Amino acid sequence: MNTLFKALNDPTRRQILDLLRERDLNAGEIAEQFDMSKPSISHHLDLLRQAGLVESVKQGQFITYSLNTTVLDELLAWLMSIRQPDTPAPVDTPSSHS
Repeated sequence: MNTLFKALNDPTRRQILDLLRERDLNAGEIAEQFDMSKPSISHHLDLLRQAGLVESVKQGQFITYSLNTTVLDELLAWLMSIRQPDTPAPVDTPSSHS
């Protein structure tokens, strides 16, 4: 899970995920959207792939990336399970002084 949080912690990687929400893209198409070197984009893509947030498929000389929401679905399910369903949300009430 640390790999997942590390991947999500970077704004560039979050932007890449936003791009992939719209459609699958190859590395060159992704790199065109950023003002940084292709090796830097490749590094970001590799971290996203290691975290399971993107999948990559080599097609000829290109690598096409697609969003994998399974990991995010599992994270959300885990986060929701932390809060016990029978426990009401805390209510902010002013404390009374005697």
